[in-house]
Amino acid sequence: METNKQNPAQYEWGPFPFRDGERILDIRYDPVFKAVFTKDTSDSRGALSGLISALIRRNVVVETIIANEPATGFLGQKKIRYDIACRSKDGELVNIEMSFHPIDDELNRLEYFVSRLFVGQDIQGIDKFYSDLKETYQISILAQKIFFPDKYLTHSFQFYDPQAHVSLDGKIRIITLELEKAYTFIGKPVDEMTITERWAAYFQYLTNEAKREKIEEIIKREEGITMATNTLCQVTADEKEYALLTSLMKGELDWRSGMRDAERKGHKEGRSEGLFEGRNEANLENARRMKADNMPVSQISKYTGLSTETIAQL
Repeated sequence: METNKQNPAQYEWGPFPFRDGERILDIRYDPVFKAVFTKDTSDSRGALSGLISALIRRNVVVETIIANEPATGFLGQKKIRYDIACRSKDGELVNIEMSFHPIDDELNRLEYFVSRLFVGQDIQGIDKFYSDLKETYQISILAQKIFFPDKYLTHSFQFYDPQAHVSLDGKIRIITLELEKAYTFIGKPVDEMTITERWAAYFQYLTNEAKREKIEEIIKREEGITMATNTLCQVTADEKEYALLTSLMKGELDWRSGMRDAERKGHKEGRSEGLFEGRNEANLENARRMKADNMPVSQISKYTGLSTETIAQL
């Protein structure tokens, strides 16, 4: 059982308190999640460390963002995902992502990507051994869908022999957090929530005005969530970045709409075409707008996942 409890955060909540009707970006959307947790600021890095620590259930300090954008050419192969790959001060490798629209084979996908992260470590050379491999985590925050029909908010998977009840005690772990289960504890006093429950409630109900009072109490009491909110408010205050992320969110909705339309038609070819074209057109249009605003090509590539060569041709 996860222990609660930290003392209330003695951390200053930033200069942008929420007001009735105030615009708040939905942090469950991939690009917003990425914008909050990958900025080169102490608040953003502290928020990422706090979130990972809550899910791994021990203190982790993120030192390096390894990669936080899709690889070139990834767009047409799989649904674009804004994963955040990072390394802790102790060398642990963590890939964390927000899955606002998880796919049906999400769990197989998690196995694939944590394996890639694990085997990507360099242990070549006579002075290196398998024992030098670092612990590797794939963390997926799942929204809008419940994968495990039980009462548990999080699941942590490792290699395990179910017949002999023996764990391999390996270095790979897959951790899931199902936001749809937040309804089971949102009515609890904040003092009685675990740290993980506070994070889940924050993600799930941040934009829900009916839950505003509870969310503000969570923000004030959990330091990592305070840091995430400060970063999110800075994004909101930046008109250009707010417009960019709003456009990316719209592109995500357009892409989903195109996918649903293709599925309704029941044509495999149409579905494939809808998946690619809807996402591709949305990202191309966003890139054109950013380029018109003289945004650096590297930054455009970071937010859209398009290659620098494609952007240069726009």
